Amino acid sequence: MQTKEKIISILRLNGPSLPVHIAKGTGLSILFASAFLSELFYEKKISISNLKVGSSPLYFIPGQEPQLERFAMNNLKSKEKEAFLLLKDRQFLKDDEQEPAIRVALREIKDFAIAFRITNEIYWRYFTIPQEEFSKKTEKEVVIEIKNKGEINEPIIELVEEDSEEEEESEDEEEQEEDLDVLEEKEEVKKIEKKKAKKRAGKKQDEQFFNKIKEFLSEKSIDIIDIQSFNKNDLAMKIKEDGEEKMLIAYNKKKIISTDLLKAYKKAEEANLPYIVLSLGEPAKKLKDLISAIKELSKIEKIE
Repeated sequence: MQTKEKIISILRLNGPSLPVHIAKGTGLSILFASAFLSELFYEKKISISNLKVGSSPLYFIPGQEPQLERFAMNNLKSKEKEAFLLLKDRQFLKDDEQEPAIRVALREIKDFAIAFRITNEIYWRYFTIPQEEFSKKTEKEVVIEIKNKGEINEPIIELVEEDSEEEEESEDEEEQEEDLDVLEEKEEVKKIEKKKAKKRAGKKQDEQFFNKIKEFLSEKSIDIIDIQSFNKNDLAMKIKEDGEEKMLIAYNKKKIISTDLLKAYKKAEEANLPYIVLSLGEPAKKLKDLISAIKELSKIEKIE
């Protein structure tokens, strides 16, 4: 009991800590310090972070959660860090409005991203921001939007005195020029809207591709560790299958060729991991033949 009280005292003084810090403060070995920390956790006297510092989580007293923030930047992976900073800046994020990689990252940073539902829509809040702030923020945004619309649509009334015919003609010319400007502006707006629509359609296709991969992995009970890269053509991520870490490269097309396989091999070689390749269809026949030929190959030698 004295040891446990001492550990709680250290945590109260220092905030979130690693087993090595507790071992140093109590004079215990790291093994015994970890055992005492586990007991305190199961007794619900302390909490454990989802965030890992090296290979170990942080231990802390309930109520010290805000102090976890100081460990975030140095210990989150790249996409997780991006999601963390985005959520911290915005305070609230709507799940389906985020790009797939950010959506995955938000689910990984459990210490900092808290999910909640409103009318079957998933939202995320930054962990230090109360959920009640969401309605206040939404109301504020609506008021600002209405106010801005009022400013844009507010009619401007000017009193114009009658002047000479020459001035009237010059005004007509100016109006014609303004009409041309308006038409050009409308055309430009149309082009921008078309580009935006195309981009939205592309983003939706990317998301469908990502979701297919996610569902496939979920069915096979394969865990996603980290997303290395993601675009409309391919996706590279680290996964864990049966306790073994691997590289997965997925191609957003029905037929993959030898150059695709070579690219996947190079990515896996850089990470020093075995790899899996996924596509939306069967490999090309030439690639199948090549794989079969390599499987049967004993060695290649040069004739001197």
